Amino acid sequence: MRAASLVLFVALLLATSASAANAPTIGPVDATGYPTVRFSVVTPKPTSRAPVVREDGEPVVGFEAENLARAKSIAVVVDRSRSMSGKPIADAVDAARSFIASKSPADRVAVIAFGERAIRLTSFATSTIDADAALASLAIDARQGTALYDAIALGSRALAAEPLPGRVLIVLTDGDDVSSRTTLARAAVEARRAGAALYAIGIEGDGFSPRALEELARATTGAYFGAESSDAVAGAYASIADQLRRTWSVSYVTAATPGASVRIEARADGVIATTQTKLPGDASDSIVPSKEPSALVPGFLYENSLGIFVLALVSGSCVILAVGLAVATPSGTRLRRRLEPHTTVTRKRRGKISPRERFAAASGFMATTEKSLAHLRFWKFLHRQIERADLPLRTVELFYICVGSGVLLGLISAVAAAPAFVTLGLMAFGAAAPVLYATFRARRRIAAIDDQLPDVLITIAASLKAGHSFRQGLQAVVEEGLPPSASEFKRVLTETSLGRPMDDALNEMSERIASKNLDFVITAVTIQRQVGGSLAGIFDMVADSVRNRQQFIRKVKGLTAMGRAAAYVLIGLPFFLAATFTLVNPTYMAPLWETSAGHKIVIGGLVMMAFGSLILRKMVTFRG
Repeated sequence: MRAASLVLFVALLLATSASAANAPTIGPVDATGYPTVRFSVVTPKPTSRAPVVREDGEPVVGFEAENLARAKSIAVVVDRSRSMSGKPIADAVDAARSFIASKSPADRVAVIAFGERAIRLTSFATSTIDADAALASLAIDARQGTALYDAIALGSRALAAEPLPGRVLIVLTDGDDVSSRTTLARAAVEARRAGAALYAIGIEGDGFSPRALEELARATTGAYFGAESSDAVAGAYASIADQLRRTWSVSYVTAATPGASVRIEARADGVIATTQTKLPGDASDSIVPSKEPSALVPGFLYENSLGIFVLALVSGSCVILAVGLAVATPSGTRLRRRLEPHTTVTRKRRGKISPRERFAAASGFMATTEKSLAHLRFWKFLHRQIERADLPLRTVELFYICVGSGVLLGLISAVAAAPAFVTLGLMAFGAAAPVLYATFRARRRIAAIDDQLPDVLITIAASLKAGHSFRQGLQAVVEEGLPPSASEFKRVLTETSLGRPMDDALNEMSERIASKNLDFVITAVTIQRQVGGSLAGIFDMVADSVRNRQQFIRKVKGLTAMGRAAAYVLIGLPFFLAATFTLVNPTYMAPLWETSAGHKIVIGGLVMMAFGSLILRKMVTFRG
């Protein structure tokens, strides 16, 4: 009987031990962000099902759980102070490189080193190229000091900007902080604000105290791993990697009042773990005044990135408009408007306001801009392109259209969280797009004038043969011709009717249009007016020469059409393939977009493509 009881007791003891070994573990509870409670749950084995959490036996609300085995952002912080010189820094670097090499492909990792001060060595990226290179070249700091808390704060701020919800801060050091400007409490606040779990590795040599690291790990729902020597650092990194694969970062909104003691239960794989914690504050803090949301702005605008973008765009436009109106409004206008009803005997009702009058308030601001920039070369270039394209715009209006389109694309890129170089590229493209459109319109218009030029010359020659003057021949072109050549010659006649010499008006038209064929005509007219001769015969000869020249240019374009098509394909194919591969397999293309080596490859490729484009253009372009 006693033997049977002993066997039963041993069996129950073994069953209890096995159950405890398979039970999940609840990490330190962080309730400093009351009413939000955060903690970690470490399961016995990796699982894809989130643990079930209860508070005082009741289901919780606002429950969120993030599995750290999935994609996460990891900031690896390594001590390079002078106390780490020799074998410790070599072992630490080797262990960190091994940890990074074994990470999940979707994890984003960055490296931070600290000695006398903290330095961020790489940006976050799924590729390990930059991180491995930074660790391989890590050297001992030449200055004395250990800025441990500064490094934690720097890593926390970097993690706060990451898009992934899972955020981990892994810190390795062999000593206490001696040179940070950041305090221990402030470092913990920064880590909690970023939602980062801190996992600390301490090389426990003589005089080492793990108190600060344990406090930081406890405050951020992380863990502390002690290493007796630098030889055990690799094992600590392996333990962290194993624990991260089994860790869930959990948060919920507590229903308890401040200062209350609550019992938290976490169930995973049918096994329950419990912990007891006390919420900060006291019962009087539970009275929170409520405030109704503003009825001026719909609430859904705050719930997505598009709504935030619209609000930012409207706010920025209002600020720009207010500044522009303040600068453009002449002094005394407001006072004059207020006194006008009392000083005017009769006031007629104004008719419909024209668009120019409607925007008169901005004319002062535009005039100031035009006066400040009119002497610059690019301003003269914009003015000439507007004239050649015959756009109904002033130079200052085209300038502000360029500025506005650049800012708009920059805002869209910023809201989409695009990289900085992409945002700058989009802003540059937005600013250049209106100018490119004006240049395209100008080239089409000049080409149309060139095509119409032989008919124009024949019309003038026929008018001269009929006994009319040169001015009457131009009038015939204006009346019988087609735009845009008719409109240009009409402008010449208008200028001459106002007293400008004919030669000056024709030279101005030649400079404005910038057509070589028209230059030949103006040169012939100028020579004839100076030395005499049959102007009609000269026009017939020039018209025949221009027509032959245009036919030759068309023949050259036909012969080089295949070369131009090949150039377009060779230039466009890399962009098409890069966009296609990025959409199909972003992970495969990530090293190209997210690492410095990839950026150098992209820049090198663009430079070589630009050089090749110039060579291809020289090969297929004929200039006669």
